[in-house]
Amino acid sequence: MYLRVAGVVPESIVDGPGIRYTVFVQGCCHRCPGCHNPQTHPLDGGEKVAVEDLLKDIKGRKLLRGVTFSGGEPFLQPGPLAYLGRQVRQMGLTVITYTGFLFEDILGKSRKERDFRELLLVSHWLIDGPFVIQRRDWKLSYRGSSNQRIIDVPASLKERRTCILEPEKRLTG
Repeated sequence: MYLRVAGVVPESIVDGPGIRYTVFVQGCCHRCPGCHNPQTHPLDGGEKVAVEDLLKDIKGRKLLRGVTFSGGEPFLQPGPLAYLGRQVRQMGLTVITYTGFLFEDILGKSRKERDFRELLLVSHWLIDGPFVIQRRDWKLSYRGSSNQRIIDVPASLKERRTCILEPEKRLTG
């Protein structure tokens, strides 16, 4: 199983709480003006990477608190990321997924598309919404613009409502 990847930051401290292994997937349909990662937009860019190779690298890093899927748009490659997320969770690590889609839209699509549902289910947090340059806010934790939300996915699914987190909340696996 392969992912098209723009790059990896093996020990990031800006893509969620703690030290995180961040996978920047290649390909994005949103193309937000002012995007921090415009090189991830072309669907045919980046390189094909075996998910098992990423897992080996993650397993070798003992200080990690979790893995973050960023991009590009992770929901354009939901199957391989869902698999990677399941393996990561079995290691006791947390999963954060960034997306330009809204949680409510992903939830609707996940009813029909298994891979969407699986990626959503392995995510502890979902940081949703497109980057909007007019709403850019440098003071926000883990987000670039004020329209983006940090969503507690397990709580949202359990309570059947969108549970938005305050940035100070601790992420537990």
